[in-house]
Amino acid sequence: MSESIRVVLVDDQELVRAGFAMVLDAQPDIEVVGEAGDGLRALELLRATRADVVLMDVRMPRMDGIEATRRIVAGGEKPKVVILTTFDLDEYAFAAIKAGAGGFLLKDAGPAHLIEAIKAVHSGDAVVAPSTTKRLLDRFAVHLPDSERAAGGALESLTEREGEVLRLVARGMSNAEIAGRLYVSEATVKTHMGRILTKLGLRDRVQAVVFAYETGLVKSGQNGDLL
Repeated sequence: MSESIRVVLVDDQELVRAGFAMVLDAQPDIEVVGEAGDGLRALELLRATRADVVLMDVRMPRMDGIEATRRIVAGGEKPKVVILTTFDLDEYAFAAIKAGAGGFLLKDAGPAHLIEAIKAVHSGDAVVAPSTTKRLLDRFAVHLPDSERAAGGALESLTEREGEVLRLVARGMSNAEIAGRLYVSEATVKTHMGRILTKLGLRDRVQAVVFAYETGLVKSGQNGDLL
């Protein structure tokens, strides 16, 4: 048998942690190895406990999830961080993703989505559904810079095809959908994506979507569609 995915839960509400723990511990390939009620305690716990994935709340006492995520990511050998957010109320989720979180998950997501998200981020894939990423970025588009940055800098290092792939990723397409759109193999899309991340110095697919918005490569349309 493969080793279980080791998860740490960080949330200041004990009942929330208990609910997540009940769902996750019922899975044969996931193990909750620790819980913390704030970011500071989470950092202390992670220094003593090996974890693969951290489910991190944003609003907590002593140290919030954004700062805790930033410190975890800066620590070198690290677990992946998934931000837990209420979305409609939590305007810090975008900042947390920029701090290095692999993605985010709505707190009202069902058990199946929670399990799927943990397994996805553990395997190195995107942890958030593209449509959910799009909705979050649409919501916070007012905080993003204008498109002047799009004309220069890092974007110029991309080939025409790599730029096309990045646009489609930012529009919420999966690798399989991009492959079908461009009439190439899924492996080719993955290769392009790897080169995009390397050239732009990005950590993962989620940061690639954020980058596309920040540079103005894609924008939110008036009807919520990407241009």
